[in-house]
Amino acid sequence: MKSIQIAIDGPSGAGKSTVAKALAQRLGIVYVDTGALYRTVGYAVRQANADPKDPEAVAALLPQLHLDLRYEADGTQQVYLNGEAMGNRIRTPEMSMYASAVSAIPAVRAFLLDTQREIAQRNSVIMDGRDIGTVILPKADVKIFLTASDECRAKRRWAELRQKGMETDYEEVLADMRQRDRQDREREIAPAVAAPDATVFDNSWMEPDACTNALLQLIEEKYGLGVAK
Repeated sequence: MKSIQIAIDGPSGAGKSTVAKALAQRLGIVYVDTGALYRTVGYAVRQANADPKDPEAVAALLPQLHLDLRYEADGTQQVYLNGEAMGNRIRTPEMSMYASAVSAIPAVRAFLLDTQREIAQRNSVIMDGRDIGTVILPKADVKIFLTASDECRAKRRWAELRQKGMETDYEEVLADMRQRDRQDREREIAPAVAAPDATVFDNSWMEPDACTNALLQLIEEKYGLGVAK
């Protein structure tokens, strides 16, 4: 089939990455983890002991950064920073807050914009993030804004962190998530809101497989053709 673009936006903990990866596999297209790119910039800022909310300090670091997105032999996607695999180092609550802070800086968004669009021009892709349908891929064939209740999203993230061996308090995760939601919604540059032509889908308390199947049906109906199962 011809090249397609699918944009999945939504707040932290809505299950965007989990569902987008599953959809990419079912559809046979490339998954682009845009959040991992911002987390990696945030990680670099943290390593440099720079203030993630200082536009000039962050912008000064960007020329020194080379980000690469690769698929490993086991089929997983890995982000590299200056040749070094990031792994789970960018998946902590602290890096989530750093990602939110640096994503509000115009220089960072410009730094990553061309990379993301170039990938989408070369491949059929599904991207998840917070401004994919509004800024990165405004002409995407399918736009979905995935959301869930605050409590549901916090429990998912808390369970994910515990599974990775990161002991943390649920109430702290919930508070951090709400703070990030406010930052993302209220920022002047590319706020995290649904595109006017996006389909809003609430997956509160849905299992990943059920959500994936529901979205697959939605995508098939919107795009007007069957896809690989």
